[in-house]
Amino acid sequence: MRTRARKLLIPLALLTLFVIGMASLKGSGTMFVDAQKLRVDQIALLLLLSMGNYIFRGLRWHLHAGALQLRTSLWQDMRHFLGGFAMTMTPGRLGELVRLRWITRETGASLERAAPLVLVDRAADLASVGLLLALCVALSTVGIAGGLPVALVAVAISIAATRPALLQFFVTLTYRMLGFWPRSFARLRHAARSLQPFSTFRVAPLALCLGAVGWFCEGYAFYLLTNWLGADLGVWTAVGVFLLAMMTGSATGLPGGLGGAEAAMVTLLSLQGVPLAISIPATAIIRLTTLWFAILIGLVVFPLAEKASRRGQYALERS
Repeated sequence: MRTRARKLLIPLALLTLFVIGMASLKGSGTMFVDAQKLRVDQIALLLLLSMGNYIFRGLRWHLHAGALQLRTSLWQDMRHFLGGFAMTMTPGRLGELVRLRWITRETGASLERAAPLVLVDRAADLASVGLLLALCVALSTVGIAGGLPVALVAVAISIAATRPALLQFFVTLTYRMLGFWPRSFARLRHAARSLQPFSTFRVAPLALCLGAVGWFCEGYAFYLLTNWLGADLGVWTAVGVFLLAMMTGSATGLPGGLGGAEAAMVTLLSLQGVPLAISIPATAIIRLTTLWFAILIGLVVFPLAEKASRRGQYALERS
């Protein structure tokens, strides 16, 4: 865990250097004057809203685990979900697969049975964020630069991701058009079939709502933050900027979207007429209270989840 913590300091240091460097473009001290406007209770509210995101998405993880009939309790699933955040900064967030290890140890389920949880979690996030972004584009009074095409693509992908039969059809159609990489397309078809338990009317709408409410919490935190720093974007515009920046960061493939999300957020705020003196501290603070706060929670929960999984594995072996 100490080694893991030291590795996390590297990207955090890079983010700090980025913020300081960008702040110097507007003159020394400008950024810090704006950031000092925030009170302790306001920072606490930002963290509380971020925690709301994790709780709602953790409830969605529990819902999906139930759809696979893994027989895990709500506390187990919340522990697995939150503990996995400790591995957010691994390439492609592959380190979060540790959640599957905990599940297989505690329940005795095979890895193949539990594996769809990771896939559906990504698909559900994409669906929730895509539909929420589309709503932001529709309700924003000033418009969101670049938001419409991204929202349309995200909605199309989210529909396919929540309809396994439709997703299999597109995978098969794409393979017939290209005619190569048969094994890769076979894996994609298998992945699409694995989403079937989550597409029922009992599961899919509730999962979509939980994800949308969770991501709206963080988007609303971004709205409050920009408003406190002096930029009145409007709720839906601020939420849309936040979500679009998060999607841009994820598209880079970098751990946690680090660098890409920050650059996109500053750029999008600038396109909305927000000066660097506000956009830079707003970006730095919201990333600290979302990404890095999640990693901190993960680092706290991780050893608890690891210990519980070993204890569960021991109990299963004895029985």
